[in-house]
Amino acid sequence: MLLIMKRIRMIGVVLSVLVSIGCGDDTLDYYNPDVRVFVKQLKSGTYNTKNAAGIVEVPLFTSKHIPQLLKYADDMTEIPSFPLPSIFSHFGGKARLGECMLWIIEGVRLGHYPSLGCKLLYSNAESYEGIYFLTGKEVLEAAALYRLWWEKVESADMSLSVDPWSVDPLRDSGYRWW
Repeated sequence: MLLIMKRIRMIGVVLSVLVSIGCGDDTLDYYNPDVRVFVKQLKSGTYNTKNAAGIVEVPLFTSKHIPQLLKYADDMTEIPSFPLPSIFSHFGGKARLGECMLWIIEGVRLGHYPSLGCKLLYSNAESYEGIYFLTGKEVLEAAALYRLWWEKVESADMSLSVDPWSVDPLRDSGYRWW
């Protein structure tokens, strides 16, 4: 009887370990994503969450995620890849985490993808070439503009005539999305 009890306990331990691995901290729900897990997977190159069509794509972030996304906007770490929608075949250089977070925020603001890739360009860019991409310092300036915009959104008086969601954070900055 003692042997059976030990085996049952051992099976319970093994099942607990398997469940904790299967439901671990590294799973990401496409429809209800966790920004921290998403960033961790981007940095490690392991992001592979798929949409309903089975395509690896940026999860469905909403305005509730913007404060968390902004926390990573200053992180200029180059990431191995970024999950652009399949209709975008050209990326244009190495992805920087913070710039990609700004791209996601802009997508939430607009309600659709803001550009062909998560690269900010100078407003006068004639093409999507590297010579028009912003430097890390300039991306940090853009991140500061997004933070100012978000402060206005959070403190917006809804009686105002201008919807803060319609205000382009990059307006008059000399920067834009392609």
